Parts: sequence; C-alpha cells; structure tokens
Amino acid sequence: MKIAMIGAGMAGLAAANRLRERGFDCTVFEKSRGLGGRMATRRVDALQFDHGAQYFTARGARFRSRLMQWQTRGVAAEWLPGKWVGMPGMTAPARSLGEGIEIIQGARVTGLDGGPGHWRLISDTAPNGAHEYGLFEAVIMAIPAPQIVPLAASAGIRFPELESVRYAPCLTLMLAFDAVTDLHEWSLSPAEGPIAWMARNRTKPGREGPLETLVAHATPAWSRQHVDTPTESAAETLLHALRPHLGAAEPVFRMLHRWLYARVEQTAGVPYLWDPIRQVGACGDWAGGPRVEAAFDSGEALAMAVIESLGRTRQGSSEPGG
Repeated sequence: MKIAMIGAGMAGLAAANRLRERGFDCTVFEKSRGLGGRMATRRVDALQFDHGAQYFTARGARFRSRLMQWQTRGVAAEWLPGKWVGMPGMTAPARSLGEGIEIIQGARVTGLDGGPGHWRLISDTAPNGAHEYGLFEAVIMAIPAPQIVPLAASAGIRFPELESVRYAPCLTLMLAFDAVTDLHEWSLSPAEGPIAWMARNRTKPGREGPLETLVAHATPAWSRQHVDTPTESAAETLLHALRPHLGAAEPVFRMLHRWLYARVEQTAGVPYLWDPIRQVGACGDWAGGPRVEAAFDSGEALAMAVIESLGRTRQGSSEPGG
C-alpha cells in the first residue's frame, strides 16, 4: 500500500519510518535538498553551523528509546546536560530515520489530485514530475501548518484545527572568526536586546573546523519586526548587538538565514490530523509545541492511526461481498 509523505522533517520521517516498519510503501517528497527540517546544518567549505534547532531534549519514553538508538549508532551525542545534538551535524538523526525509505528531494508539492486509493501529487520541481511516482492510497502532510492549509484546500479538504496555529519567525546569524572572541561560554542567552540565544558551534560533539564558529538567534519579537529587512542591514544590526561578547574579533565570514516558521507559539490542540474517509492526514510540531520531540511524537502517533485505519480498509476489501 503506497503512501505519499510531504515533508522530510522530524515529523514526516518519524511517521515514514514507523509506516515502513509495518510494511507500508512510503515515498517522501521534500522541497529542499536536505533532511530534518529545522534540525539543520549549514556547511560552507570547511565551516559548519547548526543554524536551526540548537539541540533537542528527550522527556517521553518513546523518544528516549529512539535517542538511545541514535546514541548507539553514533548519530547523536550529549552536548550540555540533558541537551543532545546530532552527530556530526543536526541532520544525522533525520538521515537515520530515512534509511530504506524512498525520498525525493527538490520536490515542492503544490497540489493534490484524485481521491482515496488514487491520490496524485502535483509538483513543478519534482524530478520528471510528481506524476512519475504513481498513485497513492493516502497522503500525509508533515509541513508547517500555513503550508498545509492551501495544499489540503487544493483537494477540497479543510482542517479547521490548523487555523489557530501561530508561529514566530527567527533570523539567524552565522559568523566565523580566525581569532579568539570574548565569548567563552558554550552558549548564552542575553537578558536584553535582539539576541535570544548564541552558541559556539565548535563546542558541540563532532564539530571540527579551522575557525571559531558562532550561531546567534534573534528574539521572536525582533525577528517578526525585521523579517523583511534587507539581509545586510539585519545582519549588521545583529552583529552590533553581539559586539559586547566578541571583543576586538572581526568575523571573516557571515551569513543570515530567515526561518519563517521557526517556533510554534500556538498549537493546534490535537496530536495529529487524519481524515479516514479521504485518507489524508497531517502531523508536525504545530501539534505539541516547539520541540523536536513534539514533532517526532506527532509523526509516530499519526503513523499508528494510519496503520489502524488502512489496516481496517485492507481487511474490508478482502472480505467477500454478501
């Protein structure tokens, strides 16, 4: 039974991994070139920056079990007490979940066509066109809520729970230095100003490189106010705010990244969404809050609901008519 998964972040890959374990044929479509969503690592030549999620925690038994598997495989390690990172980059756990699954990268899905048992994806960027991947029994959307709404609407589907979801953007500044800065802490959250968090990337396990690297996240309020500010102007303002922590050191490299859907501020209030009649569902951190574990839990919970729902469909279709 073929299932289309839209989005290769933590929620989508957790769902796809669980579905694969139960014998479902899952194809993942991801618009970017990487896996993991905001569990992201930007590499520029010899430089490496975890420019999305800085770390993740594990509270529930299911996610702790998965984390121990990642640790055993060497794709996750503890950075600070209770704070874990991917090894050698933040994308490593996502890549581990994606092993054995067909993942089509660079495929931006813009619409759904068809219906249960014969869903077809519309994409203007998928290699050879999304129609080349055939028909799907069901579709799962594991992307930010504002992107799910129009995609579901293209098939006449509405998930009213998503209308209350709210995100905060985040502007992230990446810096590299060939001299020592005055920032000696591994991470720091300033009490005031536009910077919410800064971290020395090289202090994380498995991060090596010739230069000192720094990642700084702007506060939600500042990011929302400056999300459309020209890149150089925004970067210069954030760099100025960092000066008290840098001393005389001047960056030899800098780059700004804009996360439009960085932090969930208002959740949907449900663990996942599943329409058993249309056989279309959705999952993501918008279900449980701005944590990697919340995205994982949402994906796994939806996968189990899909397995149960489509399992009944299989049984029903195999029963003789009366």
